[in-house]
Amino acid sequence: MIRLLVAAALSFGFSALGTRVLIDILTRNRIGQPIRKDGPQGHQVKAGTPTMGGGAIVVGATLGYVLSHVIAGGTFTRSGLIVMSSIVAASAVGLMDDWLKVSRERNLGLNKRAKMAGLLLVAGGVAVALPTLTTVSYQINFTRVDYPGINIGLVGWILWAVLLILGSANGANLADGADGLAAGSGIFAFLAYAMIGFWIFRQRSTALEDIYSVPHALDLAVVSLAMVGALAGFLWFNAAPAEIFMGDTGSLAIGTGLAGLALATNTHLLLPIIAGLYVAETLSVMLQVGYYKATKGKRLFRMAPIHHHFELLGWKETKVIVRFWLICGAMTALGLGLFYADWVNKVDIVR
Repeated sequence: MIRLLVAAALSFGFSALGTRVLIDILTRNRIGQPIRKDGPQGHQVKAGTPTMGGGAIVVGATLGYVLSHVIAGGTFTRSGLIVMSSIVAASAVGLMDDWLKVSRERNLGLNKRAKMAGLLLVAGGVAVALPTLTTVSYQINFTRVDYPGINIGLVGWILWAVLLILGSANGANLADGADGLAAGSGIFAFLAYAMIGFWIFRQRSTALEDIYSVPHALDLAVVSLAMVGALAGFLWFNAAPAEIFMGDTGSLAIGTGLAGLALATNTHLLLPIIAGLYVAETLSVMLQVGYYKATKGKRLFRMAPIHHHFELLGWKETKVIVRFWLICGAMTALGLGLFYADWVNKVDIVR
């Protein structure tokens, strides 16, 4: 428990300090985010706001994770290091994209192929490293290793893991379009995985430990809380009106980290519930594009992703953000409820 608290506290401090320093440096050098001209008109005033704040999140979380082991003791695990490394690697891809945007002074970073290639490299590395270096099973899981336990073999698992990571990373990226939305929703999701990891760790001392088969659960909980602390430190400055944006540097790291945690804890199918906002944002874009093509120019939503639709309906940005946070909280509660309900059901069967 001490490691968890130390990781969260240190990550919060490093992230908040790093964000403040980053804001000063970027503002002084007039490095700011270009705003897409076809976006909501209310967003045009945000042009020039410092971006790439996700760097402070990732650095803060990494320092919090590492130092929590040094200060509070504990062993670095392969699962924890793989997930933490994936967060850093995805952030690096996002950083290249953000830097090209600000250096070119227009809202165009890496082209789609280059960005996808970078994400594929990260996703492929995680998908290969987890089954090679840890004990994850080659099954599609919901709340534990054998439920529903659809065995897809090593190759199938790697392909599934790549798809899960890419989907989660892009979903988080789409949610990063309103001040504090991605950071706040990320806090809910990582907090859920911190609770799941700690719960699994606590069950290892019982006769039911084999239903999860996650030997590194505590370290994964430390990674999760390090991200919670880092996101909270960043949100201090990112809350509306934002003094800095996280950019792809942060959003790709969030989505990749969540997918890595889902894979490492054998809760693949629980992720779309816990991260339900990212699913909704992605589906809104897919539906908008599909409907536009099918109807030859008509739009299903006023604008996609879905949070922009509500802004154009007349909701203030802060109202959209808070209400979406409430939805995130409800989805997190639902996911944790299903996770716990499965454990209760399993206990009853064993008894």
